[in-house]
Amino acid sequence: MDKWDPAFCGDLDMQIKRDGTWFYQGTPIGRPGLVKMFASILKREGDDYFLVTPVEKVGITVEDAPFLAVDFDVEGEGTEQELTFVTKTDDVTVAGPDTPIRVVRDAETGEPSPYIIVRRNLEALIDRKSFYRLVDIGTHHDGWFGVWSRGAFFGIIPSDELP
Repeated sequence: MDKWDPAFCGDLDMQIKRDGTWFYQGTPIGRPGLVKMFASILKREGDDYFLVTPVEKVGITVEDAPFLAVDFDVEGEGTEQELTFVTKTDDVTVAGPDTPIRVVRDAETGEPSPYIIVRRNLEALIDRKSFYRLVDIGTHHDGWFGVWSRGAFFGIIPSDELP
């Protein structure tokens, strides 16, 4: 076993809530630097999340997505537009073919939950204010309403479902 695939050491009483708050033994972790350090060693395997160092791997619980995108910048227009997101832990990602935006709708309410890939198959839930801003800059393409970034179109909702 190499240093990048250490033995599993069990689960840790650590949880990331939907709002991006990290908890240890039921208590919020209040030190941003500590949260950023933990976030930097976070890994996803299938539906499971782990903190991985060269010598150990421990499981943690993630309520929804491990990160929360809290803002984004727009550069350019149309198909040349670039959307650069920043997370609560200061990760930066640009939406594009390798870092897509996806929207999941609740089966009962239809409420959207938008996500973007941040790194290593880890997603950020896009917060409500940022999602509303995405809708403001959205456009129609091939029967969908959505947004462009780095030449890729990301559908938010089928055009025929809009009022």
